[in-house]
Amino acid sequence: MRRSSGPLDFGLYPYVIWLGIFIFAPLILVLTVSFQEKGLWGGVSWVWNWGNYLRALDPIYLSVLWSSLKLAGTTALACLILAFPMAWYMTKISPRLRSFALVIVLMPFISNFVVRAYALKFLIGVEGPLNRFLMALGWIHAPLFMEDVRAAVLFGMVTNYLPFMILPLYVALEKFDFGLIESAQDLGANSRQVFFDVVLPIMQPAVLTGVTLVFVPALGELVIPDLLGGGKTMYIGNLLSEQFLKARDWPFGASLCVLMMLVISLFSILVRRRAST
Repeated sequence: MRRSSGPLDFGLYPYVIWLGIFIFAPLILVLTVSFQEKGLWGGVSWVWNWGNYLRALDPIYLSVLWSSLKLAGTTALACLILAFPMAWYMTKISPRLRSFALVIVLMPFISNFVVRAYALKFLIGVEGPLNRFLMALGWIHAPLFMEDVRAAVLFGMVTNYLPFMILPLYVALEKFDFGLIESAQDLGANSRQVFFDVVLPIMQPAVLTGVTLVFVPALGELVIPDLLGGGKTMYIGNLLSEQFLKARDWPFGASLCVLMMLVISLFSILVRRRAST
């Protein structure tokens, strides 16, 4: 028996139209452009070829993608390590202090992302207040991050994406039954067994959500590597920006976009499978 279309079905039409115009159509356009050739003066010459993908698989560009994957993965892992005890502590404090802590976590979102990146660059700069303070105390004898700009980039990534990890963990821990921990301890479980055998399996969906919220945008991040890296680091976001804005090689840039979307899709599939187990 055929089900009649109801008000709920009709209400989905604007959503489907919006997805088609602003999500699927641009993706199809990017995919189409990736199979074209670069125009003589930039732009797109509508001549079909596979050369852009063969070029994108060059070891030079694959190394850039690998560096981006390592940065995104390290950022997600560092955020998870830092966010878990912070979210745990937030569930233990009084409701009034908990509200204040949530405001502190959400406060970065009231400012522009680029403004935060510039502020962070000023803070950890060679002549910035952080280095001056630490050198005045005698704790360091040379400015931090002066030689290793990759460490500065990682510091900036973790600082900016940490709230995306804290929030899902906090929401899950707020609903967590801490009586399970007491029961496990009564049965003789030590702290390590309690965490890995009781807490972590229950928290797995929240952990995977936080990792996804950090890893996906961190993979294509442009602003932080560009500002804190000082042009000395190259990641996929910087490479895409150069291809579209400087080299004006839109077909090759589109092919790199497609490869990055394939990597993100593969990551999402792995996360979903892990969450369902």
